[in-house]
Amino acid sequence: MLRRDGTKTNWEEKRKRMLDLLEVGRGEDRISRGYDVLNTMMIVINIVVSIMETFEQLQSQYGGLFAVIEFITVLFFSVDYVLRVWTAKFLYPRLSEKKAIWKYVCSVAGIIDLLSFLPYYLPMFFPSGVVAFRMFRIARIFRLFRINAYYDSLNIIAEVIASKGQQLLSSAFILFILMVASSLCMYSLEYETQPEVFRDAFSGIWWSVSTLLTVGYGDIYPVTFLGKLFGILITFLGVGMVAIPTGIISAGFVDQYSKIKRMSEYANEEEIHFIKIHLGKKDRWVNQQIKDLGLPHGVIVAVIQRGDDVVVPRGDVELLAGDTVVLGAESFGEDEHIELKEIVLKEQNPWKGQRICEIDISRLSVIVMVKRRGRILIPSGDTTLLEGDKVVMYTKTRIPFANRIEV
Repeated sequence: MLRRDGTKTNWEEKRKRMLDLLEVGRGEDRISRGYDVLNTMMIVINIVVSIMETFEQLQSQYGGLFAVIEFITVLFFSVDYVLRVWTAKFLYPRLSEKKAIWKYVCSVAGIIDLLSFLPYYLPMFFPSGVVAFRMFRIARIFRLFRINAYYDSLNIIAEVIASKGQQLLSSAFILFILMVASSLCMYSLEYETQPEVFRDAFSGIWWSVSTLLTVGYGDIYPVTFLGKLFGILITFLGVGMVAIPTGIISAGFVDQYSKIKRMSEYANEEEIHFIKIHLGKKDRWVNQQIKDLGLPHGVIVAVIQRGDDVVVPRGDVELLAGDTVVLGAESFGEDEHIELKEIVLKEQNPWKGQRICEIDISRLSVIVMVKRRGRILIPSGDTTLLEGDKVVMYTKTRIPFANRIEV
């Protein structure tokens, strides 16, 4: 909803801000980061209480406290879900509001969020299904997967499984075929000797699962010579089959590590330098579109920081006073560089108190800038140098009291 001047209403801005709080917070947004910590604490506390309720002694002594804690945490989950539905429009900005809400509600995260609090209220309306509803409380533990968004290292596991999904499915299919075939064979070999143990094909499947997966419960086992011989063969095959998914996942981690390493090496070879510019009200770039700035070839606007928001620098984006603009440019190659020299004017420096036009320096020397008390001054002939100034200059003349800066 827009005003006549085209700006968003306060109501829409509040919804957008609420989504920022609900999603994983950026480092500079302390309120959003605080909500992330609170959300994680509520999940952990709820799960701990659910575990402690299973101990009869603790339940008899602290049952009332457990009930209060569960009510508070479930209420928090309920409010969190309602707010996420309310802000779904901004989570999926390309969809209409109804479609965005429906997409969130039907998503895996939306279903987990719903099941984290809904079973708590259902017994109020359906008292006979208390036991069944309590089983759905296990869905709350899946809210812990939200912590996965806070740590990039945990995302690598999901990336590896996703990239090796076809190989893992193939190995699981082979394992399934081997399991069915071995169960039917063992049933045929052992049924006449142990009809009470290998009663049907399912009994053979139970044996094959425990053997192929190297669990070996010992409740079902062959007693005939052929059955034992076949069991030895299946045990060896089981060790190999279990090793296949492990090898696939291990290879995936190696590939992912190599990919990250190659990206890091490539980034070092093709390094880009960035500078940050804060626009004041009198700067020429204020109220101009990026495409009209006339930036030289090789220089790009990488990002625009506007308050707490990050603006994508498209050509038609207009720069405003107060924006922080980050410019990017390619670095020099290894065989080319510019050497600057930085001079700090101390009390005994002969340049102190002189104008730049009065300084006796080579014609091949150029003063690039002057740093004074944290500010950068554009040098002119009439600029008077003061004690404490840092003078950055390009020169091929040897200056004994200068520090070298290589660009």
